[in-house]
Amino acid sequence: MEVVIFGAGSLGSLVGGLCAREHRVTLVGHDPHIAAVRESGLAVEGAVECTTQPDARTTVPDRADLALVTVKSFDTPAAGRALADCGPDVTCSLQNGLGNEATLDTYLDTVLAGTCTYGARLAAPGRVECTGIGEISLGATDGGHSAAAERAVEALRTAGIETELSERMPKRLWRKLAVNAGINPTTALAGVSNGALADGPLHEVASEAAREVARVARGRGIDLTGREVVAALESVVAATADNTSSMAQDLQEGRRTEIDAINGAVVERAESQVPVNRTLAALVRGRSSSQSM
Repeated sequence: MEVVIFGAGSLGSLVGGLCAREHRVTLVGHDPHIAAVRESGLAVEGAVECTTQPDARTTVPDRADLALVTVKSFDTPAAGRALADCGPDVTCSLQNGLGNEATLDTYLDTVLAGTCTYGARLAAPGRVECTGIGEISLGATDGGHSAAAERAVEALRTAGIETELSERMPKRLWRKLAVNAGINPTTALAGVSNGALADGPLHEVASEAAREVARVARGRGIDLTGREVVAALESVVAATADNTSSMAQDLQEGRRTEIDAINGAVVERAESQVPVNRTLAALVRGRSSSQSM
């Protein structure tokens, strides 16, 4: 199977490296990482150890059976436009935030929703560390059965990737959003690792942000409780205690964050007040603006 990973950063490189054990994989990303992979292959280290030889490019190949999108949410339109040139049979978003699937659907034929709990860190050009074995879940964006999702799941399982076929992807996406809405901006603003949210005032801020997301989800017909999302948040905090969230890394490095697709998306979709998400979004935007001046 021809698999394209659009967005060969940490997660994309890990998934692509694992896929390359079984399939013909093309990583699409930026130099110097892409140049290093092209020259010496991709070394996967940590919880999984292997070296694979995916194709590595800065542009999309001519065709693909399956495309996995792992770019930041604000780059989704560019990903859709680029992938339209190679016309993948199936495209799946493994991104943070809401709305990525709808954006991709404007450019591509068959789009799936996905979540991924594998931990990944780009250690150096040509090297990616698996910081924790997790699971990929794939399914139709609106839930229910999907033959395309079945084929994609089988392809990833064949490569040894823990993968689940889900008929409840809308709920999974909102639960993931709740966890990200709690952890990412709180750790970014406080300048702490995920483990600092295990208890105390930061735990309460993150938990209340997650509960607000669950309330917004219920208003949109998603059966998601506050207790459920707080339990999910606490589980992720415990499993990734030593990790620095992607948003915290972005703020530290002065890069653009995904706040608009995470907490900002909650505010946009809320039919009642979500003060914690609104405040976190405003604070992260303010920090980003001050750094760019």
